[in-house]
Amino acid sequence: MNILRLIFYALLVRPFIIVFLGLNTRNLDRLKVHDGAHLVAANHNSHLDAMVLMSLFKLEDMNKVKLVAAKDYFCRNALSTWFSLNIIGIIPIDRKGENGDPLAPVIQALEEGYLVVIFPEGSRGEPEKRKPLKYGITKILEAKPEIKITPVFMHGLGKSLPRGEGLFVPFICEINVGEELSWAGDRSQLVSSLEATFDSLKQEMEPKEWL
Repeated sequence: MNILRLIFYALLVRPFIIVFLGLNTRNLDRLKVHDGAHLVAANHNSHLDAMVLMSLFKLEDMNKVKLVAAKDYFCRNALSTWFSLNIIGIIPIDRKGENGDPLAPVIQALEEGYLVVIFPEGSRGEPEKRKPLKYGITKILEAKPEIKITPVFMHGLGKSLPRGEGLFVPFICEINVGEELSWAGDRSQLVSSLEATFDSLKQEMEPKEWL
């Protein structure tokens, strides 16, 4: 399964991004697999978000990365479940919480030493409009307070493949990776810090007027 995942990202996803997306990245050296568990928190506008983020990791590190994703969307039948789990590399989350704590699989993945990509907004928002961050990420950090978080802000993917649209539109997209954040024991403080970091990363990508 690991080999199939590498083939999928190396021969399908990356060439698609190179050919059809104008992708600019900033501070990409901050996006890396660490020795031990780690969280990457990114804004969420498009189905492309997860694929693009995964493609930014080194091929030899991809099998150490998992993506938090909605079980009801990615595991709708046996084939999509197999593909999502084994090829994309998702952690399926039961958003209704009908089978206990929906975040338990995320905590388990962290305990196993994975880098976990999470979208704190929950579901995708309107193109290039952020939704308020939910507190699920703080519940993870309450259980694993030693975990560091790398924030990632993405712009343009919501226009390339907006929510509810099936037609891909080539668009120049940008990704800016922030510095690590730490859990200080306060839910509101973490959410505010992450919101402020996203604002700052977005501002860095906006074109500056000539003096």
